[in-house]
Amino acid sequence: MREEGLERFTDYKGISPGNNYYLVYKPLFKDLEKSVTTYAKGRVLDIGCGNKPYEQMFTGRITEYIGCDIVQSSEKKVDVISEATNIPLPDASFDTVFSTQTLEHVAEHQKLLNEAFRLLKPGGHIIVSAPLYWHLHEEPYDFFRFTKYGFEHIFEKAGFKTVEILSNGGLWATTGQVIIHSLMLPNKFKKSPWYVRVFKKTFVFLRFPRIINWIFSWLDKKDYNPVNTMNYVVVGRKD
Repeated sequence: MREEGLERFTDYKGISPGNNYYLVYKPLFKDLEKSVTTYAKGRVLDIGCGNKPYEQMFTGRITEYIGCDIVQSSEKKVDVISEATNIPLPDASFDTVFSTQTLEHVAEHQKLLNEAFRLLKPGGHIIVSAPLYWHLHEEPYDFFRFTKYGFEHIFEKAGFKTVEILSNGGLWATTGQVIIHSLMLPNKFKKSPWYVRVFKKTFVFLRFPRIINWIFSWLDKKDYNPVNTMNYVVVGRKD
């Protein structure tokens, strides 16, 4: 059973270079803004909305923003509480479907996309983001990772025409994020040796995550290679 009232991400504009997830958030937010600016319109349904951290991206572009999630969020932002695979709303009632970092947590992810297709009007767009690289999170409800070819397959299987697939960060950004994860995430399987624990505490105390963010963000800009990305933003259209 999913736990209600969990603390969830609230403000995408509040991320600084000192944030441990800066290397993934910076390109993700940039590509989400680009996709929303280009494709979002009319009535919007956010599947897996949590605390609606991206709602302000849509300001001035849409007529209504409805959030759907399986449980109520910590800030009570969910409008429709239901499973993503069976949303009690009418066919063809939305112009845009938006879903971020949710698809990997839905065991029957194809049904989520099928439901989005049902809810979209002809000519409407779906904007989805989900990881290729990321550590286990929201366990045990962490089921899948998606390549761009996997996205093409499941989008087209649902009936969408794939319009755009954006890689959020390249090889260097991913490498930097892996380093930060290795030194920041606790070892849940066994107690780390004392010298590893000291090294990790020193890493945090000297604010090395900020330095790694700066170096690997710069390298990613100068030598961008999306062969090993952290995340994708995918846009599809219902013809």
